Amino acid sequence: MAKYIRVLFYAVGIFIAVTAIAETSKMKFRELDLEQDATPVFQSLREKQRQLACMTQNVYWEAANEPPEGKIAVAQVVMNRVESGQFPNDPCQVIYQKSVVYSNIVCQFSWACDRASQMKPVHKDLWRESQEAAKMVLLEGFRLPSLKGALYYHADYINPKWGKKKVAHIGRHIFYNREKADGRT
Repeated sequence: MAKYIRVLFYAVGIFIAVTAIAETSKMKFRELDLEQDATPVFQSLREKQRQLACMTQNVYWEAANEPPEGKIAVAQVVMNRVESGQFPNDPCQVIYQKSVVYSNIVCQFSWACDRASQMKPVHKDLWRESQEAAKMVLLEGFRLPSLKGALYYHADYINPKWGKKKVAHIGRHIFYNREKADGRT
């Protein structure tokens, strides 16, 4: 009988040990899953911070002296490009995208070729306003309805003769859809 009791105690002991090991393993796997789930959150946060920095720079160098609506419009053009499928799908890549025209490298946004990006912002209040506009468009999804399809703009004191459909004139910028003025793309 004592032999059976010892076997029973061993069996119960083994059962308890196996159960404890199994539960410990489950907890470890849950911790690993939580760590893996947290990594994309932090990567995503860093990525959004990088994108916000690019957008803020672009709004600042393109539209610092514009009214708030003009700053938002510049940021919205970048996001319209990201969402269009015709440009890179990352705001920073859109902002720093370059093209070759007649053997010359041309930036999508002139300040990116003018070394302005290496300079620190001069007017801190305008920088904060630019950052606020970039946040509204990039992080909060704010959009101006009149610029829904606007992919291009230029200063109102130049005439690039694009022949594109004008959709708005905000501050010192004129905004265009991708279509030609006659409705063709």
